[in-house]
Amino acid sequence: MDKSQDNAQPVGKYWIIFAISMIVQIIFFIWIREYFWLILPWIITSFSKAMRII
Repeated sequence: MDKSQDNAQPVGKYWIIFAISMIVQIIFFIWIREYFWLILPWIITSFSKAMRII
């Protein structure tokens, strides 16, 4: 697969998902500490896709 094709994909939706996930992560960390780690896959995946790592 050509690298130029990867760069043509819009990543705005992944940045939005990342921002929402970070807000939810902060809320969980403040009020529901024992479950804050449940949001980590969403944060890591959306950040990786927004940065075009995966």
